Amino acid sequence: MTLSQKKFFLLDMDGTIYLDNDLFDGTLDFLAKVKEKGGRYLFVTNNSSKGVDAYVEKLKKIGIESTAEDFLTSTDATILYLNSNYPGKKFYSMGTRSFTEQLKSSGVNVTTELEDDVFGLVISNDTELNFKKLEDASKLLIKGVEYIATNPDWVCPTAYGSVPDCGSFAEMLQHVNGRMPTFIGKPKPQMLLLAMEKFGYSKEESVMIGDRLYTDIASGYNAGIDTIFVLSGEGTLKDAEESDIKPTYIIENIREVYDRIK
Repeated sequence: MTLSQKKFFLLDMDGTIYLDNDLFDGTLDFLAKVKEKGGRYLFVTNNSSKGVDAYVEKLKKIGIESTAEDFLTSTDATILYLNSNYPGKKFYSMGTRSFTEQLKSSGVNVTTELEDDVFGLVISNDTELNFKKLEDASKLLIKGVEYIATNPDWVCPTAYGSVPDCGSFAEMLQHVNGRMPTFIGKPKPQMLLLAMEKFGYSKEESVMIGDRLYTDIASGYNAGIDTIFVLSGEGTLKDAEESDIKPTYIIENIREVYDRIK
């Protein structure tokens, strides 16, 4: 199936359709064309520092109207994982207030204090990180609790460069105790498989678009669908040439993706 025949477009956001608050040229045209063709797009992000409501508001500010149904985040996938595998177990949250509240509202037994009955530690892209959280996490990991992380991304792109993401926090904690977490988000395929099942699209009809080989493109590959590697964010053409992860398509940016599907 060619790109122009695809129906379900799974979209990374940072570095793919915008950078910080700057919407990439071609994004609005692309989104409109997908709807015009009778298809659907879904924003699939590993960024766990914000809840879906915050993403809806962010996109509105940069010109994209959306609803909660347009998103699937690594936080959503982590909640599914925790509720399915550890129902009722108490987890310490090393994350933003938004992240912690989303876990609580979805039925996860979560705390931000060191309590005797803490069963596990869950970490995310914590833009509110402080030393107390790092110290608490270190104490829990030394005790041998279960250890889960929303996503393995090392960095989060910004307009001025990159800042640490959840994967970097996990690497830092590894130097303390030698442990690495079970990562939930991309590159694992569960988020994409869940999305295809929820909205009723086949693998042949679906395509993953993103700027990172080791998360976005790897998740599409692992889910058995076509992938588009855009060069507008973290990843480079050299990365693609040197990586074992080979995207189906390498396209400069979302404007050129639009040109290919129209």
